[in-house]
Amino acid sequence: MQGANMKLDYRQTDALLAVIETGSFEEAATRLNVTASAISQRIRALETRLGQPLVVRSRPCRSTAHGQRLLQYLRRTAWLEEDMAAEMAAEAQAPLVMSLALNADSLGTWFVPTLAEVLIREHVLLDVTVEDQDHTYALMEAGMALACITTEAQPMRGCQAEWLGSMRYRMAATPAFAARYFANGLNRDSARHAPVMVYNRKDALQADFLQNHLGLPRSAYPCHYLPSHESYYAAIRHGLGYGLLPDLQMGDALARGDLIDLAPAWPVDLQLYWHAWKVQSPRLESITRQILQAARAVLGGQPQAEAAPSV
Repeated sequence: MQGANMKLDYRQTDALLAVIETGSFEEAATRLNVTASAISQRIRALETRLGQPLVVRSRPCRSTAHGQRLLQYLRRTAWLEEDMAAEMAAEAQAPLVMSLALNADSLGTWFVPTLAEVLIREHVLLDVTVEDQDHTYALMEAGMALACITTEAQPMRGCQAEWLGSMRYRMAATPAFAARYFANGLNRDSARHAPVMVYNRKDALQADFLQNHLGLPRSAYPCHYLPSHESYYAAIRHGLGYGLLPDLQMGDALARGDLIDLAPAWPVDLQLYWHAWKVQSPRLESITRQILQAARAVLGGQPQAEAAPSV
């Protein structure tokens, strides 16, 4: 980009945001109450000024790599401005909106009960996008989240990554399901026929487990896809399939005998990390510290490796 001290024109950057968020120049024009020609001229002027194409003029419109970097900056700036406005508002407890990308298991188990007190005390409103823990990072990378929980230890440029803790998973099934499919234990041959519960097609937990321990590729066994935290658990509890469940979700189901651990020697410990932008307002920094402290108290465990410093 040209001009290290160059100031951005807010009319041009507003036009860029509107085009990407609405997907078209016409919709952006309606949002900003100007003509589509004016939107086009502002985008072209911004691209000329920065010396880079910012928008792929397709249907819908999308950002180029350089456009995405600028969008990250603009959204982070907007979040900081909102936070500052909330702090300076006449109402001392004006709410702060936190856009987060969370994995379903964290959201469905420890996140709300553990952090409810912090969120209430700090008057935080949540704007949560649910995604697989291996893919929440991409939402933040695209500028769609202020922070995320992910299995990725390496922070992206301009971010910091903090270890949250470890979620332990066990390969669970009902006794009746185990008797039907695994009378001789969980083994390669029997696993070829038993239906596996999978959250969605991005969910690699079960696939990695069966590949690592039994040498079975994804295509070697039948699967149910059920993208709901509660329904996924209910399906296993009702014998529809078997799959990895977090200890935090099962509670005492194993002790009661409602479920059994098909592979007690092979628990899966999922290391989770909190990613946030380095540049934060004091209020956001305080909330982040409280989130880390509360999460670590619940998740526990030991980090497999220190998160690498961001560049």
